[in-house]
Amino acid sequence: MIKIVGIGANVYDTLITLPEFPAEDTKMRANSTCVSGGGPCATGLVTASKLGGSSAFIGVLSDDNAGKFLLEDMKKYGMTDEYVDVKKGYSSFSSYILLNTKKASRTCVFNKGNLPALELSEKQKQVICDAEILMVDGNEMESAIEGAKLANQSDTKVLYDAGGLYDGVERLLPYADILIPSEEFALGHTDKKTADEAAIVLYKKYLPEVVVITQGKNGGIIYDGKEIAKYPAFLVDAVDSNGSGDVFHGAFAFAVSIGYNYKKACVFSSAVSALKCTKVGSRASVPTLDEVKKFLKERGCNEFEENME
Repeated sequence: MIKIVGIGANVYDTLITLPEFPAEDTKMRANSTCVSGGGPCATGLVTASKLGGSSAFIGVLSDDNAGKFLLEDMKKYGMTDEYVDVKKGYSSFSSYILLNTKKASRTCVFNKGNLPALELSEKQKQVICDAEILMVDGNEMESAIEGAKLANQSDTKVLYDAGGLYDGVERLLPYADILIPSEEFALGHTDKKTADEAAIVLYKKYLPEVVVITQGKNGGIIYDGKEIAKYPAFLVDAVDSNGSGDVFHGAFAFAVSIGYNYKKACVFSSAVSALKCTKVGSRASVPTLDEVKKFLKERGCNEFEENME
């Protein structure tokens, strides 16, 4: 059985590594250039698969070179393509990402292409109902809402990676069981000045099981309606932060699927995200479960030695 499925973005990324960000109207020689699969939902699903989970992307891809790459990229990481619709004659969602090695920052320019919107088939609907977790990221909004409704009617938890303030988020938010917004999203959506205040507002308004607000290098907070707790960020020598939030969400889904409570899932996912930042590429840099266990043990988090699949 596939435990984790997702509806959202699957993006063809061109990664350009630079010594620093270039000034406007200048030329600069890149350190390196490579292509990679990206997108919040799809990268989260790849993360879950690389950690040892079973995951599947539900979506539409083109038959162009970028789309073919994305399809093979998912299969390379152990994911099935059974729930992907391939359309001929369209252009893929693509992006160019400039990685500043001096600051370990990234700047992204994207083109969403012209693929038609996903329309859920009966087969895709069934895999949602049979799964343990449905991941959504605000892309493919209509199908995401339809899928989330189906999940709410079954035993499937909806994990919403709320990284962007997309049109229609108000319609999707009420279906989230696990709401994980970025701090930028949380503050922007609630008009609050602190993450703690925003977490309380989001919880009371949308009634998820838990709100986790990610704060990058500052870790994040978790609120379950009873208390606000802090989870840590792990200090590493970061070279590429692109996709670190996507990886966090995928690791969180995996952690929940193997029985971790939400607080433990936060610490685990923070470790996975930190390790990802030590290498280039949002997917190739995702660590294995053994690497995560070793990393956590070295930092005194011995409770992760037990009950790991």
